Amino acid sequence: MKIFPSDTSFDDSSIRTMRHSLSSFSECTILVVGDVILDVYFMGEVRRLSPEAPVPIVRVKQKSTTLGGAGNVALNVAGLGCRAILLSVRGNDDAGSRLEEILRRRGIQGSFIVDQTRTTTSKTRVIGQGQQLVRLDEEETNDISLAIRDSLLSHVDEVLDEADVIILSDYDKGVLNGEMPQEIIRRASARGIPVLVDPKRKGWDRYAGATCVTPNTAEVEVVTGTVVDHDENLLVRSAKSLREQYHFEWCLVTRGPKGMCLVGQDGPPLFISATAREVFDVSGAGDTVIATLAAAIGSGFPFPKAAELSNMAAGIVVGKLGSQAITRTELETALHIDGQGVRARGGSKITNPHAAQVQIKAWQATGEKIVYTDGCFERLHPGLIHILQRARELGDRLVVGMESDASLSRANKTIDPKLHEQDRAFVLSALDCVDLVVLSQDGDVQSFVEILRPDILARGAHPSPHHITGRETVESYGGKIQLVPPLPEFEDS
Repeated sequence: MKIFPSDTSFDDSSIRTMRHSLSSFSECTILVVGDVILDVYFMGEVRRLSPEAPVPIVRVKQKSTTLGGAGNVALNVAGLGCRAILLSVRGNDDAGSRLEEILRRRGIQGSFIVDQTRTTTSKTRVIGQGQQLVRLDEEETNDISLAIRDSLLSHVDEVLDEADVIILSDYDKGVLNGEMPQEIIRRASARGIPVLVDPKRKGWDRYAGATCVTPNTAEVEVVTGTVVDHDENLLVRSAKSLREQYHFEWCLVTRGPKGMCLVGQDGPPLFISATAREVFDVSGAGDTVIATLAAAIGSGFPFPKAAELSNMAAGIVVGKLGSQAITRTELETALHIDGQGVRARGGSKITNPHAAQVQIKAWQATGEKIVYTDGCFERLHPGLIHILQRARELGDRLVVGMESDASLSRANKTIDPKLHEQDRAFVLSALDCVDLVVLSQDGDVQSFVEILRPDILARGAHPSPHHITGRETVESYGGKIQLVPPLPEFEDS
């Protein structure tokens, strides 16, 4: 069997083409239908065991909520710059109301059918000292009623002609059971709209005729009854069998740290190796894969390149805490770094404000003090390195906000044209004293202080701390301002 390997690296021409093509994501509309989950995180520190039972007592320091399941798929779609439309079912309860609130806050067009008989699916994770201690699930997994199904399909019909791609995100909570997937696939097929499916472990007849399915190896093994994890030949035969049996055009099998395998009707299978990164949390990686695949397909990428791009996106999100969505800026940065032929851990420090906020809360929950500073960093010299190192010594973690090329352009600042924002971010991330580099698509680093809420705002020496940008915000919640004296020979740099 001939296999074309890939390590998700691209030549310079391919990199330039793909980075340019990512801008077309903003013209793509993706409809997501499936099971939405409310993910709740309680994060804190553990110092003793309970006298009531041999269990740790978690002193909660931070709480956060976000969208899981199909909701996380929609967050990824929106993070990539596409227009996301999310359709699902929720219960008439507080958790359902919180789902709606998060959608509004994140700017995602969504519509929930309220089912009076159901409980909104929610998963509450308790995290102590950075480790998940317990998860509490509240859910209703029965099939939705015919009346709810018909109502949901009516909503699908209303927005179907706006969609470039449809994602069916099945978490086996009842929304995509029965005939619902077939009804959507039939409607999409009549309009020539691709349908991508993230399947569950049973009843694949309901996905028949979809453009592509993205199972993991465990799901392939359950459906086929064949152990494929350690045998690439068996994996390919199983994927081909599933593709032919259910009339899929493509089958993309995700293999965790081993990468992916893409099988289509023509040509040999494509094996894609996972991008080498420090893995923090694999939850939500499948959501990122199918969202990136949909964005790429909807923007005209051929399936093999779309799969390689989704593999790179998955490599980014597994370095984040919890289910965190990818952003187009992060993907552009990873592509740029890859195009330079660079392989280093530092690249995994580069992130977006929302993901940084979650990570900072987790650090603060364990008692760590967060120091924040920002700038354009167009020229790294000993004086600037000195300031960053001294800033790091003020606390336990140093987070650096970096102005984007767009922000510098608006401010009429000129920098070395060879030093793109991705290059500046990567150089910063390579410094041992820097724990996170935060990028923003709009480049407004001044708003980062309010979003990230660091314990200490560090600035270079200044005539008066009252003129420091961000001072009022930091002091409003009890944070501190610290001035870092420059090296004498670099005071004016």
